[in-house]
Amino acid sequence: MGQACGCIQVDQSTVVIRETFGKFDAVLDPGCHLMLWCLGRQAAGFLSLRVKQLDVRCETKTKDNVFVTVVASVQYRAMAEKASDAFYKLSNTKEQIQAYVFDVIRASVPKLELDSVFEQKNSIAKAVENELEKAMSLYGYEIVQTLIVDIEPDERVKKAMNEINAAARLRVAANEKAEAEKILQIKRAEGEAESKYLSGLGIARQRQAIVDGLRDSVLAFSTNVPGTTSKDVMDMVLVTQYFDTMKEIGASSKSNSVFIPHGPGKVRDVASQIRDGLLQGQAMER
Repeated sequence: MGQACGCIQVDQSTVVIRETFGKFDAVLDPGCHLMLWCLGRQAAGFLSLRVKQLDVRCETKTKDNVFVTVVASVQYRAMAEKASDAFYKLSNTKEQIQAYVFDVIRASVPKLELDSVFEQKNSIAKAVENELEKAMSLYGYEIVQTLIVDIEPDERVKKAMNEINAAARLRVAANEKAEAEKILQIKRAEGEAESKYLSGLGIARQRQAIVDGLRDSVLAFSTNVPGTTSKDVMDMVLVTQYFDTMKEIGASSKSNSVFIPHGPGKVRDVASQIRDGLLQGQAMER
């Protein structure tokens, strides 16, 4: 902006309020304008049309009696078509906007609990913006945007909130860990049950194979060796198993000393004892 030789220069995004003998005369747009001082014309002032920002800190209390500081950011500008209202009607624009922000925030936040204030900050910002638009448009100002940029509870409240959040997360973690251990125990039990089931099937099949083998051996031996009875064949099988057992005991590196009666005459006694034990077991089952 500049003026020389009765002319005035108005910069971009700026208007000049011109008065004639102290009375409002016109709004001068950007460019060069003739300002005849001899006719009583003068520039009363300059008005910027750029967007301005005002940060307002407002302390208030929530519904659950927690004091918080709400920081609102208001972006506003003067309207060119109402430049005279913006220039003459308000002496301090920032204080006027701040008063409206205080009024809306202190009317809205006490209706909400602390958690709801954080959740509904956009609603609070919209309420502030609507109220400012209705009020400031009368004074030639446009509200571009209103934001709630920060909500600051008391430090002790923030510490308590963090502790509650941490405890909740620990509780969730403990539940998840317990659930995982439960699943592991169930899977382990299912695995053990399946293992025992398969082991039982294996033992049953092994015993069935032994029985089938013994039956086939007895039938084959009785057929190929005339005069032998089933008792003779079973005695021979028992003696053979007896010697196999003795061989396994002797071959095992971890076996302890086992003293049993042994000799040509003792083999028959062993066979008799095994056979008698089997017969007694069958008799008891019956």
